Amino acid sequence: MQKKAVQVHPVFAAARPSNRESTGQWLLVAGGMLLGTIGVFVEEAHQHPLVTVLFRCAFGALALLAWGLATGRMNELRLRGKSWWIACATGCLMVVNWTLFFAAIPRISIAVATIVFHIQPVWIILFGALVLREAVSPRQWAATLAALCGLALTTGLVGDMASVASWGSDYALGLLMCLGGSLCYAAVTILANTEKTITSYALAWWQCVTGVVVLAWVPFVFGWPDSASAWAWLAGLGVLHTGLAYAILFAGMARLPLGKIAVLQFVYPLTAVLVDWGVYGRTLDAVQVAGVAVMALALWTIKKPKRDAAGSAPHQSSIR
Repeated sequence: MQKKAVQVHPVFAAARPSNRESTGQWLLVAGGMLLGTIGVFVEEAHQHPLVTVLFRCAFGALALLAWGLATGRMNELRLRGKSWWIACATGCLMVVNWTLFFAAIPRISIAVATIVFHIQPVWIILFGALVLREAVSPRQWAATLAALCGLALTTGLVGDMASVASWGSDYALGLLMCLGGSLCYAAVTILANTEKTITSYALAWWQCVTGVVVLAWVPFVFGWPDSASAWAWLAGLGVLHTGLAYAILFAGMARLPLGKIAVLQFVYPLTAVLVDWGVYGRTLDAVQVAGVAVMALALWTIKKPKRDAAGSAPHQSSIR
């Protein structure tokens, strides 16, 4: 007797794409929450920023290599032509970026450092408009101005924190470090987008390897970590915040349209604010919270694509 073909009800058939997107959303949220704890690992390691960056690169390269072996992506690590220059240049920029960011955290707090660092999409817009002569819509210009205003409020140099966060203190230096780091990350993004043949996985791995080579001298000048706990925190930065974070975010982005990715990327700074409050008791005042809200809305407007491209993942320049 001939068996009847099993038909799938339209309701369940339609549910499959949404289940895929739901998984992607949870992965992106998990990745953002994981990145939001970076500051704790940096503070608890108690190392010179250059030492912290070196071992994040070292452990990160090992973790990414293991992930590449497990997923069969090792062939992507072969670079040719211009890709070598892009990988080395972006690797050096990431070293400067991470060093400035890690040095800023103890000076201005995890929350403020993370939020200020996220101004980097504005630098990309300004570079495109002023250097590349790209067209920028009135909406994007308005969002850029709003983001900069939000940044000014978030710094703490306006409002109740103004007396504490004075320009003559270490606080101001921390803010400048964060702005410098965000400029470096914007440059990484711009350079990465000029070379489409190198994959995001290969770029992330080679950036870590470049960091190890460039900073190999650091422990001989600033000393090696002298406790098991310091090694554990540094290993966490590489394995969790570089290797695992990359795998989670890449898997999540592959399942989502660009519009949802733009929104969910703000899980990272929000988590950093909550972690700073929960672990160290450092909170933002009302003016800073208002600045964060203005920045988030403005940056979402800048990042939001005009048209969602379902099922495609953007080219990741690196792991933050």
